[in-house]
Amino acid sequence: MSGVWVFKGGVVRLVDGESSRKVLVHIPTNEVITSYEVLEHKLSALGWERYYDDPSLLQFHKQSTVHLISLPKDFKKFKSVHMYDIVVKNRNVFEVRDM
Repeated sequence: MSGVWVFKGGVVRLVDGESSRKVLVHIPTNEVITSYEVLEHKLSALGWERYYDDPSLLQFHKQSTVHLISLPKDFKKFKSVHMYDIVVKNRNVFEVRDM
């Protein structure tokens, strides 16, 4: 069961999550990130390195910062909260768009 809980008119209801699907877009190429392989390639070009501290996560660290990007191992579990984390740590390079 996935979706978004909406409170309207004193009633809470679950709205289908498909209508609010998000995608991560690499702005310079206008490319939608469709896999972790594509994402890792884009992040590597920006100076991010794989971090192997937690085997249950896919993690990236940038030497010049204290930032750490932690993602679920399964790309199917890659949600908008993970996308926004990447956007905040890479301003003007990635953005989240409605599908």
